[in-house]
Amino acid sequence: MVLSAMLAVTSCGEDDDFTESIFDTNIAAVDQSSVTAPFDQWLYDNFVVPYNTEIQYKFNFTASDLSYQLAPADYKKSQLLSHFIKYLFYEVYDKYGEKDQNGNPIFMKTYGPRIFHFIGSAAYSPTTGTETLGYASAGVKITLINVNDMRTVTEGMDFTAEDMFSLNERQFHTMHHEFSHILHQTKSYPTTFGIVTAGSYEPRNWQERDSCDSHALGYVTQYGSSATYEDFVETLSCTITDTDERWMNTIIECCLNGGVKSGDKEQIYTLIDSLEIDNFDDPKMHWNNFTIYEELVTDNDTGEKVHSRYILDNHLSDSRSHLQSNLTNSEYQKYSWTTYKSFTSFRDYLDNWVTYDSSDETKGINALLKKIDIASKWYTEYWGLHLFTIRREVDYRQKHVNDYVHSDQCVIYDYQ
Repeated sequence: MVLSAMLAVTSCGEDDDFTESIFDTNIAAVDQSSVTAPFDQWLYDNFVVPYNTEIQYKFNFTASDLSYQLAPADYKKSQLLSHFIKYLFYEVYDKYGEKDQNGNPIFMKTYGPRIFHFIGSAAYSPTTGTETLGYASAGVKITLINVNDMRTVTEGMDFTAEDMFSLNERQFHTMHHEFSHILHQTKSYPTTFGIVTAGSYEPRNWQERDSCDSHALGYVTQYGSSATYEDFVETLSCTITDTDERWMNTIIECCLNGGVKSGDKEQIYTLIDSLEIDNFDDPKMHWNNFTIYEELVTDNDTGEKVHSRYILDNHLSDSRSHLQSNLTNSEYQKYSWTTYKSFTSFRDYLDNWVTYDSSDETKGINALLKKIDIASKWYTEYWGLHLFTIRREVDYRQKHVNDYVHSDQCVIYDYQ
């Protein structure tokens, strides 16, 4: 009975006369009477039409994570972020991604997220104390948090390198991280990636590791050490968005506590060339003028050394704060820090101080080099994209972001 009813509904004759749609097809895509109509029209023209992507900048209560106390995104800052997403994200992949037979970009229309959801406030976990910078849902929606922390466009004031660093830390690192999830959920990453540091992932307590521990194990970030798939997308997103100084600090710290194998030093210089580190030999750069500290843990009763490791000066205060927040006061008192060695040249550090690790364990810079190689080959083989070319394009656009902000392409509307 049910089957015959279904057949009756779906069976249509060739001569059937269809009436006009019961829906009003004359309704405009954008409500021109809205106070936000000009911006809504811009979003429709620049995201909906070319990419089938919606920017949800108005607070969507039901789509928000109710475990956090969240606030709506500022109207003007939402506009600026939308412009940056277009200029620094979509147009980059339009330039280098897949094209149709007529040369029109189709990569982001095919694989790009369908929704960007903006949240104005920060989101802190009450249980772990960590900050959520964003998240993706089912490979369709990317939620960007703390939009209101952005600086707005002020007449006569340019965006600085510090402004772009903050944008990378929050919005754009998150964006490339979540987009990489979308890509690897479409075409799986190689299983060989997870084998490199198999056994050291910590899905529940990754936040108890600081950057020094994470780098020593061969992870580009602490969060990357939580799971293989997070490690994979962190490797991609950091390659694209991390600053020169952050990358050099990562490289230095990955070499500090073992993990440098035969041939790695040459590969490190190749990586630096691929990253196109500006002013590499400039003595004013931190990586050519830094200090290594030795962290000692001693037994309060016997005074004997229990544990030691090396820490880069840039991460010393972070490591201390991290320990204080995770240890009792008596446990923290076992730690002490002393200056071990200062360097005025990265080349001197790498060529003359760093020693080879003869153990069989894959960790530190050796592990990170392997992961970058696997991830970049996947990026090219499966997507036709060159990871370091994407980094170069993003870096160029960020350095010229003020040209875009002050052009007639970037119009910020008041409420109508």
